[in-house]
Amino acid sequence: MSWIPMDSANAIYGSRAECYIVIDGRRFNFMSMTEFESKWEITIKDVPILGKVGMGHKPAGGKGTWSGKAHYNQSEIRAMADNYQKTGILPYFEIQVANEDEGSTIGRQTIIHRGCLCDKITLAKFKAGEDLLDEDISGTFEEWDMPEKFSAMDGFEVN
Repeated sequence: MSWIPMDSANAIYGSRAECYIVIDGRRFNFMSMTEFESKWEITIKDVPILGKVGMGHKPAGGKGTWSGKAHYNQSEIRAMADNYQKTGILPYFEIQVANEDEGSTIGRQTIIHRGCLCDKITLAKFKAGEDLLDEDISGTFEEWDMPEKFSAMDGFEVN
């Protein structure tokens, strides 16, 4: 089989993403987000093996983190922090991110992050001048699902 280059139309345009948060059963279109990235870090343990010079390795858990940037124009995250400081209760929530670019041939991918918490929250902010206000938001999540996956591009699978 001959090598096939990627079709440039299958580079996903980031502005076509969708982002929702679900807090206590209420779903919000988190259209304020301008950047988002989540990562799942797999914990790898060293495994000493008798008779081998090299160390073996075994997956032993994982940790999810997320971060993003948003326009400073919503109060839902701050309201959760306010409730936490007053009651000691910080609700877990979901973040749902879908990527779909109608100009591509690979379809849609959706990741649902469950058991999310914020670890840094901007409470108040201003900047004199003509700059638009934004805020960094970050946190952790406990698990994730991928109910929709991109389809394989032509030429991706070679055997």
